Amino acid sequence: MPLRETCLWEHLTPGRPDRAALKGEVKVDVCVIGAGITGLSAAIHLLEQGKSVAVLEAHRTGHGGSGRNVGLVNAGMWIPPDEIEAGFGEAVGSQLNRMLGAAPSLVFSLIDKYSIDCQLRREGTLHMAHNARGEADLRSREEQWKRRGAPVELLTGQACEQATGTQKIAAALLDRRAGTLNPMAYTSGLANAAVGLGGQLFDHSPVTQLERQGSHWSVQTAQGSVQAAQVVIASNAYTEGEWTELRRNFFPGYYYQVASAPLTDAAAQQILPGGQGSWDTRQVLSSIRRDADGRLLLGSLGNGNQKPAWFLKAWADRVQQHYFPYLKSVQWEFTWTGCIAFTPDHLMRLFEPAPGLVAVTGYNGRGVTTGSVVGKAFADYLCHQDPKALPIPFAPMQPLAGVGLRSCLYEAGFSLYHAGQCLRIVI
Repeated sequence: MPLRETCLWEHLTPGRPDRAALKGEVKVDVCVIGAGITGLSAAIHLLEQGKSVAVLEAHRTGHGGSGRNVGLVNAGMWIPPDEIEAGFGEAVGSQLNRMLGAAPSLVFSLIDKYSIDCQLRREGTLHMAHNARGEADLRSREEQWKRRGAPVELLTGQACEQATGTQKIAAALLDRRAGTLNPMAYTSGLANAAVGLGGQLFDHSPVTQLERQGSHWSVQTAQGSVQAAQVVIASNAYTEGEWTELRRNFFPGYYYQVASAPLTDAAAQQILPGGQGSWDTRQVLSSIRRDADGRLLLGSLGNGNQKPAWFLKAWADRVQQHYFPYLKSVQWEFTWTGCIAFTPDHLMRLFEPAPGLVAVTGYNGRGVTTGSVVGKAFADYLCHQDPKALPIPFAPMQPLAGVGLRSCLYEAGFSLYHAGQCLRIVI
């Protein structure tokens, strides 16, 4: 079976609309740039509060990381909560921990409210320790989150093996706040909800210019413009063009995934039988989950578009055989890659470069939940001008040095690690 360079989530969401490009002039209260999770969450919460909204998408709704990610509905950030409070200070850090700790419940409520069909599972996620150092890290995270009242539990021994389906993991942190979904279907559902509330959504409308004209902003595209009192820039890692400095405030990284054909035999049912998605504690992390049809999805940091199909298959075979050697031969069917906005400290940035203009970047791979929260926070802030609505304060734009070099070095390191896995030097 040839490996198809197709995003599985697009394949499983065939009915998503392909909306027309903007033509002519549109006047609204708020223009949202980017029809991903952040932008659509912002649009929905603005519309719910009576604002008129137009959303501009350079490609097609869900094109970027919003539709291409693993589909983990995780609480918190990659960084442990104690480190967040140490870095931001107790007041800001504790607010960020509270908001992102409750982020899965916001995602679930949006799905319930707007009847979004996206293969949602609410059984939690598993953070898997690949060695003793990883287990120590998870024990620390468990203590930190329990201190904050979170329903987390470190599984060990037989409980861990039963939950993960592998003997290669000694401990796994179960977070019952979390879940999994089809991210493209979730994003498409948010888009349909925004349009249903009266929002205007235009695909194939990349922004060419953004400028202040008196009391309003003028957002230009090739065939039209949006005149708006306020603007949300929600393009994140997929920011294109010279109309904004945003893309100089992060460095792009990549994450590829490989999905099997549906696995229906009894042995395959041992893999993550509780329906959780998972990822491990490796520095070059791997993710493992299954979809509603029983496919096995493996992912890791790196650009799969730059790797031949035989390499991706060899890597997927190696990871599968390490964790789940009891499986029969697995046929790999889909592969795809998404782009991630990284920051050096792995923390996101919120910006307000001018009154009525807000932007975000640097989710560092936590887009489903963080994007949903930030979109709502931006809507609340623009409606009420209350900084307390934001998870963290606005920061000044400070372009990173050596963005291209950082990306190249990261990608080279990821590729070497994956080659080592294929050659059985590392696993």
